[in-house]
Amino acid sequence: MILFCEECGTRNTINEEALSGDIHRFACNGCHEVLMVSLANRQAQKSAFAALTPQAAGSRVSDVQNPLKVLIVDDSKLIRKALRDIIESDGRKKVIGEAENGQKALDFLISEQPDIITLDINMPVMDGLTTLKHIMISRPIPTVMISALTKEGSAETFDSLKYGAIDFLPKPSQAKGADLNSQKQEILRKIDLVAGVQIESIRYLRRPSKEQSNGRPDALPFNLIFVIGVAEGGYAALLNVIPRLKKDLPATYIAVMHQAPHHIDGFVKYLDQCSYLSVHRAVDGVALQGGTCYLAAASEQVTLAHQGEQIILKVTSTSISGQSINQLMASTAELMKERAAGVILTGAGDDGVDGLGTIMEKGGKIFVQDPRSCLFKETPMKAAAKYTLDYLVSDKQMAGAINSFIKAHSN
Repeated sequence: MILFCEECGTRNTINEEALSGDIHRFACNGCHEVLMVSLANRQAQKSAFAALTPQAAGSRVSDVQNPLKVLIVDDSKLIRKALRDIIESDGRKKVIGEAENGQKALDFLISEQPDIITLDINMPVMDGLTTLKHIMISRPIPTVMISALTKEGSAETFDSLKYGAIDFLPKPSQAKGADLNSQKQEILRKIDLVAGVQIESIRYLRRPSKEQSNGRPDALPFNLIFVIGVAEGGYAALLNVIPRLKKDLPATYIAVMHQAPHHIDGFVKYLDQCSYLSVHRAVDGVALQGGTCYLAAASEQVTLAHQGEQIILKVTSTSISGQSINQLMASTAELMKERAAGVILTGAGDDGVDGLGTIMEKGGKIFVQDPRSCLFKETPMKAAAKYTLDYLVSDKQMAGAINSFIKAHSN
């Protein structure tokens, strides 16, 4: 197993077979920070460089004889029944337990191993976020949040994704003439997708947070530009990458998301609060700074240009669908040459795949999220099939790999 330290970026190689028990703690070879590895699912872990197939990219394939085992956690008996009825309407899924609060859910997990958990947030005794932290530290299980609070753009949604949930949905409801059948199909679809994500076995004891100092230096220098492309499932992936990137390294980052612009506005504020980097909305004419991440929507065309000694963003609206990541990667490769890097995270479609090739042609480096850790695997799998990759890692390992790369190539 390869582990990139969050604190210093050192690459640690662990002999997994020599470890015993489910949890192992050890010191990083570089900074001696205490790291923690969960081996609960170690038989499912394979090398990130193994041959990828559609089946290998997922962690669970269900059928009638081998149904997905689901634990429902919600304080409402009515909602639990509604979710049970929806889930068991699909013969490939089986509810193996219900819990009315987080503590009962954790007690259930002592003796049972569901394939997936649906989890509410507001509950008595132990709330959903606290429960989620316990699950992800001690016994990682793919979890989808189903709560009245988990709406796109809400802080509660981002919190749940930051603490390890794979995806989110609102509770089923008939309010305002809502279509229950479409809600049912979406719940079943999300459960299938979440069950196909291989949970990262590595958990850290300390996560990055905003420093409460007198602020960050202005106009930090940079000599590397990373273009990050992400589509469906992008909130969770970026929450596992951006907050772990180091602000004192000479790099700047531009992420393009396939999300509505008004949702990105709220996400920028949340990311900025929990990241070492400064996180800003991509704005036309702004001069790039090191230690900063700029977020743009896929409905915007973003390119780079020189303005004197500075590099600035050029941002315009575009009616061309599905090529924003490719365009930004091509522009960055042309301007930065070997000082450009491309990153592809979870997503469907092919936006960004050709852009990675352009960066490689100009001498830059590319990073791709291991499809087995993706909610949507199509784009990373296309990139992995097309290129020889030095960096094919999970979203939780991506920042460590990037930090390590920058340190090695920043001179």
